[in-house]
Amino acid sequence: MFTGLVEDLGRIERCDRRSDALVIAIASDVIADADLKLGDSIAVDGVCLTVTEFSLGHFQVLAGAETLSKTTLGEFRINTVVNLERAMRVSDRLGGHIMQGHVDGMATIQSRRDLGANIEFIIEPPRELLRYIIAKGSISIDGISLTVNRLEGYCFSVALIPHTVEKTSLAKKSVGRKVNLEVDIIGKYVESLIQGYKS
Repeated sequence: MFTGLVEDLGRIERCDRRSDALVIAIASDVIADADLKLGDSIAVDGVCLTVTEFSLGHFQVLAGAETLSKTTLGEFRINTVVNLERAMRVSDRLGGHIMQGHVDGMATIQSRRDLGANIEFIIEPPRELLRYIIAKGSISIDGISLTVNRLEGYCFSVALIPHTVEKTSLAKKSVGRKVNLEVDIIGKYVESLIQGYKS
C-alpha cells in the first residue's frame, strides 16, 4: 500500500528490454538508502514495482508485459524524472489516500494553466474509469495523491499547490502527455459489493 505522498524524484539511468519485460535502473538519494532491501515495493510514477537490485544511491526494478501495456513505463528514457514512494508502514500516518500502485489506465493531459501560485490540470481519463471519479474525491496521478476539483464533461481537473509542483514531476509534463491513473479503490470495492446484491 502507498499514500501518494511522493518521497523523492528519481532519475532513470537505464532501460533495458528483456524479451517482453523492461529492466529499469533508477538513481535516488532518498529511496536507495541503507533501509532498502531486495523485494521491497516501490511506487515508480504510481506503479508498484519490486526492487531486484540496489546499491547506495541506485536501485533496479523490472516491469512485465502487462504493466507496460497499462502504464507509461514503456515511454521512459534515460534522464526521465519519476515520482518515487516506498510502501507505507502500518505505523505511518495516512497523509494522502489508500493506493495500491495498481494503475487502472493511462489518462491524457488536456490543458494546464497557472492560477497564481497553483497550476490547474484538465485530465481526460479512459471513459470506463469516469464512474469512479467524483468531485472532491481522491485520485492518483503518476503516484501523487490529488483531490478532484470538478468534473467537466469527460474530463476532471486537479490543482497543484507550490509544494506539489516542487516535489513531484507532474508540473514538468506538457499538454498531450500520458499519465498513470489509479482511481480510489473504495469506489471499486463498493461497486463490486453492490453487483452481488443486484444479481
